Amino acid sequence: MNAIELKDLKISDNIELDFIIEELREKDFLSLSSSKAINLLSTIAKTAIGEDPSFVDSWNTLEEDQYMADGGRYRKRRHSVFQTTKQSPKPQLMPHQPHYQTEDYNQLNGGVERYFAPITPDLIESPSLMALLDFGQQIFSPMAGSNQWYIELHQFRIEARDGQKGNPTPEGVHRDGVDFVIVVMINRVNIDSGATTIYNLDNELVGEFTLLDTFDMAIVNDHKVYHGVTPITQKVAAQEAYRDVLVITYKKTS
Repeated sequence: MNAIELKDLKISDNIELDFIIEELREKDFLSLSSSKAINLLSTIAKTAIGEDPSFVDSWNTLEEDQYMADGGRYRKRRHSVFQTTKQSPKPQLMPHQPHYQTEDYNQLNGGVERYFAPITPDLIESPSLMALLDFGQQIFSPMAGSNQWYIELHQFRIEARDGQKGNPTPEGVHRDGVDFVIVVMINRVNIDSGATTIYNLDNELVGEFTLLDTFDMAIVNDHKVYHGVTPITQKVAAQEAYRDVLVITYKKTS
């Protein structure tokens, strides 16, 4: 089964954004190819997106996740929080704070305030990130009837090394306890698998696809579907192997 692919659409007067909203309302998830995503983000930013190597390079500065209850040392990450309000509809960076999920949503690592290193200023200030945040607002605000959001950004690097698999979703197929989730592919190096799986609330598989290229995206309604990613393995043994993604979650605050 394949997620909805947005193909052969021309950007004009938010036609693509309207199409995304319509499909997300109908299907509760979709995939977006890198070419379409880059065109959309460039239109939103009014500048070329996808030509900033420092955006991708920032994943090389991630720090090891110290909270893995499975004992794994294959995940690196950074985390920051933005917020929008009626007074400040543009996303504002919030003081650094922990990431928290209840055990209802994360049985492996939930129930603990997890303090990760903050996302670095060069990424925070990048046109690519600002366009992504704006993109999410333009999709989700009409659906939710609100433009007030608590937005969490998670940079992840999942490594496969020494013949061991890397697990992008060690908590299993899950929901995040938010309203909407965007997963943005950043880079895949020397890996196999890492397929995104989507399940409905009856635990039936309704979609499976693999994010391959930089700015390929998965977008999900976290109230309506579960999502997960299959473990990654090295293609060539003894060579560096990893999967980099940016996860952006939106939780309505009013």
